[in-house]
Amino acid sequence: MVPRVFRFFAVFCLAVVYLAAPAPLSTQFAFAAKGNAAPDAAATRQAISQILNTEDRLPLPIQRVRKTLTQHYLDNNGEIFWVGTNRMTPFIQRLEFADDDGLRRADYPVDYLIGLRDQIDPSNPLAGAYAEIAYSAFFLGYASDLATGRVILSKIDRDHFQKPRKLNLLVLLEGIGSSRNPSQYLNTIEPQNAHYRALKSLLREYRDIDGEGGWGTVARGEVLKPGMSDPRVPQLRSRLEKTGDVLPREVSNPLVYSPDLVLATEQFQKRNGLDADGIIGPGSLSMLNVTAEERMRQIIINMERWRHMPGDMGDRHLMVNIAAFELYTYQDGSMIEARPVMVGKNRHQTPIFSDELEYVEINPTWTVPYSIATKEMLPKLKANPGYLGNDFELLAGGQSIPFTSVNFNNYSRGDFPFTIRQKPSAKNALGIIKFMLPNRHAIYLHDTPSKSLFGRTQRAFSHGCIRVYKPLEFGVSVLREQSGWTLERLQNVVATGKTTRVKLNHKVPVHIVYATAWRGEGGSVMFRQDIYSRDKKLYNALFGKPST
Repeated sequence: MVPRVFRFFAVFCLAVVYLAAPAPLSTQFAFAAKGNAAPDAAATRQAISQILNTEDRLPLPIQRVRKTLTQHYLDNNGEIFWVGTNRMTPFIQRLEFADDDGLRRADYPVDYLIGLRDQIDPSNPLAGAYAEIAYSAFFLGYASDLATGRVILSKIDRDHFQKPRKLNLLVLLEGIGSSRNPSQYLNTIEPQNAHYRALKSLLREYRDIDGEGGWGTVARGEVLKPGMSDPRVPQLRSRLEKTGDVLPREVSNPLVYSPDLVLATEQFQKRNGLDADGIIGPGSLSMLNVTAEERMRQIIINMERWRHMPGDMGDRHLMVNIAAFELYTYQDGSMIEARPVMVGKNRHQTPIFSDELEYVEINPTWTVPYSIATKEMLPKLKANPGYLGNDFELLAGGQSIPFTSVNFNNYSRGDFPFTIRQKPSAKNALGIIKFMLPNRHAIYLHDTPSKSLFGRTQRAFSHGCIRVYKPLEFGVSVLREQSGWTLERLQNVVATGKTTRVKLNHKVPVHIVYATAWRGEGGSVMFRQDIYSRDKKLYNALFGKPST
């Protein structure tokens, strides 16, 4: 039994430093360790054993990982990572610049850890032991935030279904011994995919812009069109120079909306998902006046999302970006194709998840979802049982029956016993081809008869599924490992009108994401509107209160 006086002292010495932390220290003082003297290792181990074996609960940050600390220090007689090893100060430095990781420096007790470091005395193994386990506990907390995210996204967004990434905390802790500098070790723990790394680099760039005062604003006024003379043009030029859309240069008439500035505006519009017409109306003006600080927040939000993505997305994979209305094909880390898509309306939001494409179906039938059949079709069938015409069939017990044989007024949304199915045709809601990744959300990729909608910049028109532009050409790409599936062959099968299924030799990973900030091809910086208000929810969860 550990004496109560020891237990009281142990908790007291930790709580005093943590709860009564001094005012923030200067960076120079914070990073300057007071020597590297440490208690005898054997005495430190004994004190660690006493602390972890006490019956009392330890302060929450340590209690959370107490099992892992016990496994390492007691069960495995593991290495002393911090006391007397010169690792403390590099870790403090990493926490001091947590904002560069898309995290928040205020969430991590830098001053507390500095105090623990500076209290270490060769004659006081208890202080050394507490410092050791506290540093390990806060390292695990920071590493977990960095690697797998600070929040549980499924609790914030009901349409987020990515499987949470899991960390082996013991393996994570024992990995500290692989590097003399814990910051270098943390670099190997954070997401390694190119999307995350690009956002992290982008965050530094935008922090520099914000630190220099941002990029100013463009005043409100009449719609600005090419060739016009307007006192706001110098504001526009200055704004676009800050983001590299136009190079600084002297112009003969700075008030004229000149061709070079029109081209720069069109580039800005493309990067922000606007119609690239060079005309600055309310929409473009609103985007121009989004501050650098707001863009930093948007980048941080998207970094958090990438921490929840699978570590291995597949050498060959497809990625649908809901917010960008685009579908990308990747091979060995490079994007080899991008094409427009339509996604779900706001009231039928496309969910976020990963699955695998298993087969392609040509001339598909469409089984109308129960919600659509009862909410949208049933009221019309009550008024006119034949309104669906010959393109649909009514199934009862798997058998086709005439629509006119049913009195639909006898049924409601809660007791509709029929299935409505649309026959294969160019008018079919799924078009002439669909790409199946069987999943519990009933979300897949398919053609559409409403092809004119691809001409829109904002393309949230579906009931949740993803409608693909030029789907037969996409089908050739998907079926490239299947012998003989050329565009001509696909067209010939379509012409038969018969439903034909082609199973893929190798399943293709499909990742449906919601990315509103990313670095595009050629290094261009891309932003999109928060069409489902998911950025807002995530930002409130991340920065509403400290996570640690």
